[in-house]
Amino acid sequence: MFHTLWSNYIQPILRRPSRYQVAALCFRRVGGRLEILLVTSLETRRWILPKGWPKTGFDAGGVALEEAWEEAGVKPRGGKPRRIGRYRYDKRLRGGIPVPTDVDVYAIDTEKLYDDYPEMGRRQRRWVTPQEASAAVDEPGLKTLIAGVEDQLAAPSS
Repeated sequence: MFHTLWSNYIQPILRRPSRYQVAALCFRRVGGRLEILLVTSLETRRWILPKGWPKTGFDAGGVALEEAWEEAGVKPRGGKPRRIGRYRYDKRLRGGIPVPTDVDVYAIDTEKLYDDYPEMGRRQRRWVTPQEASAAVDEPGLKTLIAGVEDQLAAPSS
């Protein structure tokens, strides 16, 4: 019985291919100092980057822009978002089942934040230094990516 349960139900969940999301690392410079925008997640209220699942009609950079707008009211400065890295985390779906999820992170130079946006009132948002952002987020891969964000933003686009 246990072998059947393990073979037919548990192992397939553990071997499932990873899912894919896109995140927006929204940034600005204030007095020469880099700041990163964090928002709270809807369910657990943890500090995260705006992120979401791929959407029909959008490339990955477009998804990052859309998520930044919906979750934080971001108006980009212009130009196309640039992919600056990837991390993996376990997304908890309904029922608490962890699903490995790969997240491509796109940098968005932020011109301003609007006070009226789709998820206002449902999330908090705040500007923090990269060091504060790295300490505030939970996912180890995201912590590492944020810790090296100055170098990523300084690197030429490919």
